[in-house]
Amino acid sequence: MTSNSNGPRVAVAPRLEFLATLRIEVAPAVEVGPTPEGARRIIPIVGGSVEGPELRGTVLPAGADFQILRSDTLTELQAEYAIETDDGQRIYVSNYGLRTGSAEDIARLVRQEPVDPERIYFRCTPRMRAQGKWGWLSSRILVGRGERAPGSVLLDFFVVE
Repeated sequence: MTSNSNGPRVAVAPRLEFLATLRIEVAPAVEVGPTPEGARRIIPIVGGSVEGPELRGTVLPAGADFQILRSDTLTELQAEYAIETDDGQRIYVSNYGLRTGSAEDIARLVRQEPVDPERIYFRCTPRMRAQGKWGWLSSRILVGRGERAPGSVLLDFFVVE
């Protein structure tokens, strides 16, 4: 936000700084089934990689993506997992997201079939918690964009400056 004594206030959008791309490998879904909120699924996280200008490492084989299929077009995601940086530090990741598309495209994703990422809205708000060199991530807002592929999820994380 900026103020101008000679005119109206001007809203300024925050800048986004690319942090890293996470390639998260996943196992087949555990179908929990219908609940009052929607159909629930748990997607085990089995590994992956982290590649960014400074942040690099691996996704640890621990954690899962807890999903609620709210409708045939909307999936709510809550993933909890950890990464280990190339310098040996661990970062806890809690990532809330929404994925929406046509009923046909969402059904194909659920069946582990490929769908053109341009046809799916997949956005997320990850929280990273760490100490030491990466502790600054604990005090920043992150946003992300995702793509689902058979057997993996590709996430681009950005720091909101």
